[in-house]
Amino acid sequence: MKNNSLFSILILIVLVAGVYFIVQTVREASQAAAEPFQQVNEANRALQTQVANLLNPTPTIIPDPVTYINEIRALARLETIQYSVEKVISGQTGGGTFEALFGDKILFVGHGKVIAGIDMDKLRPEHLRYENGVLTVNLPPAEIFIATLDNEKSYVYDRETGLLTKPDPNLETLVRQKAEQEILKAALEDGILEQAQVNAEAYLLKFFAALGFPNTIFVSDQG
Repeated sequence: MKNNSLFSILILIVLVAGVYFIVQTVREASQAAAEPFQQVNEANRALQTQVANLLNPTPTIIPDPVTYINEIRALARLETIQYSVEKVISGQTGGGTFEALFGDKILFVGHGKVIAGIDMDKLRPEHLRYENGVLTVNLPPAEIFIATLDNEKSYVYDRETGLLTKPDPNLETLVRQKAEQEILKAALEDGILEQAQVNAEAYLLKFFAALGFPNTIFVSDQG
């Protein structure tokens, strides 16, 4: 009886092994048969992608690797004063007898700023001398760094154009240029450069003292 049971188990194992072998063989055969079709499908997809790229090309943006630098300046500017100036400027074209017909008048309010100071880049070792505990500094003269209109605050207050003419496109430009010149002129007449020099010396006096030179005098005879 035991022998029959053992024999039955052996037959069952053999049958299961046979079925597993057959299933694996069929699966491998199916994969091998389908592989050529997969390769064809992949080739078709690649071809479709190439055709799509050809018909609908994706833009390629390539930045120019060359950087054009118009101007490079090495500055060591000590800005010591800033003026805010307002000037009212008027200008006109086509005046005279027929002004009402061909004239063009503009009233412009210009707000500007003027910045002055010392360009420390002009200071050389030979401009400093230390003797008997006194540091003598030959400072460069003060100069104007910026004199420009503030476009956000400047505006055309009034403009009158003749009946038979159009506004002169250059008139406002000329008036703005004149306003900028007048703003600079007003700052110079008010002594901005002299005050810039005084402020620079006051600042540098503290600066050199912090460096260990409590006795400093300034001269301004640079050529």
